[in-house]
Amino acid sequence: MKNETGSSEHPDHSVHIKRLNRVIGQVEGIERMILDRRYCTDIIAQLKAAAAALKAVESEVFKSHLRGCVKSAFKGNDAFKAEEKIQEIIKLIY
Repeated sequence: MKNETGSSEHPDHSVHIKRLNRVIGQVEGIERMILDRRYCTDIIAQLKAAAAALKAVESEVFKSHLRGCVKSAFKGNDAFKAEEKIQEIIKLIY
């Protein structure tokens, strides 16, 4: 699979599948809570937990991107590629 820049070199994110499956389980549990008409604050607490778990996966993928894709862009002498990665990060952050 190629990324936006056309490169097929990217980190293996399969290590995050287990955590994502856990988030899926949390979301399915939240759905059951809603269908069971559980108390609002109990649902909100579970929503916050699922969001935090997903944010943790996002953070790990982002760190991997910085350590892999971005770092390799700065190793070479290609100023255009380095600037491209900087713009990519800016879009992700803002």
